[in-house]
Amino acid sequence: MVKSKAIIKDPIGLHLRPASNLSQLAVKYESSILLRIGQTTVNAKSVLGILGAAIKCGDEIEFECDGKDEKEAIKALESFASKNL
Repeated sequence: MVKSKAIIKDPIGLHLRPASNLSQLAVKYESSILLRIGQTTVNAKSVLGILGAAIKCGDEIEFECDGKDEKEAIKALESFASKNL
């Protein structure tokens, strides 16, 4: 299991377009990928789950990947977060 944190910098927060792009990236990996914000944990492969977490600008999120391609998945998520969130 590997984890990584990111801060949401988009003034609108994690809205539909980046949430959709994030879930599309996550489904490419076999590993389980969770997104945590505070006490809320959602499946990062679910755009509705991500939107339901109501992530705002300035929020800290954590990705948790667990599975055989977890290292590749976490690197891709870190790269995505640094460019898109």
